[in-house]
Amino acid sequence: MEILYAAHPYAPLTLLVFLAGFVDAIAGGGGLITLPAYLAHGLSPSLLLGTNKLSSSMGTLVAAAKLLKEMRFKTDFLFILVFMAAAGSFLGARAISLVSPEMLRYLLIVTLPPIAIFLLWRRRFGLADTSGQHSPNTLLARSSGISLAISVYDGMLGPGTGTFLALLLTRLCGFDLLRATALAKLLNLTSNLAALAAFLSLGRVNIALGLAMGVAGMAGNYAGSRLALKKGVWIIRPMLALICAALLLKIAWDMLG
Repeated sequence: MEILYAAHPYAPLTLLVFLAGFVDAIAGGGGLITLPAYLAHGLSPSLLLGTNKLSSSMGTLVAAAKLLKEMRFKTDFLFILVFMAAAGSFLGARAISLVSPEMLRYLLIVTLPPIAIFLLWRRRFGLADTSGQHSPNTLLARSSGISLAISVYDGMLGPGTGTFLALLLTRLCGFDLLRATALAKLLNLTSNLAALAAFLSLGRVNIALGLAMGVAGMAGNYAGSRLALKKGVWIIRPMLALICAALLLKIAWDMLG
């Protein structure tokens, strides 16, 4: 990293944002890499979240477009889920004062280890798409409920939103992990854009840096989405387990710090 920094001060950050986009396109959790990377680069904490939302939104847009193009969901189905994601993100942001983020962190500490173990143990989880076993109304109701609930969490806390969306859409709706990941990208993009709008209105975005790093994120997301389409569940499932473990470590570190 020191050699990269000597060659160009933005090189380490660019590399890390690319890596974050690559990981995020497959299993979510890119913020685990980008947030510390921006801080290490020297970005002001007041601009951290907004700048990260700008660059990550650009990258997620690429992954969502690439994956959804292959998955071919109905437009009206996607529209309703996007609406629920936007509403959930707004409600979550408004509800921060009502529910302590500490409560959510304790909940995640309890739930993340079983999720990671489940993903590693159930080798056939998300391998087949069984969503057709549900009626269209049931599938829409379950997907909408997941979109709303997880987007509320995203508005309140955020880490692992894409990961949780993919897992629940697979477990409760019967989508295979690839289709669930495609939907998760779209819904995560929606909540990111809603948050970005708020940060922009407050002037808490380094627009030049965010746009520049957004290009690196777009490249990473494109590479990650191509790998996900090629390898499917076999790359997504272990990556999800890894992200769950990383989230657990980050949350524990934050609480002890």
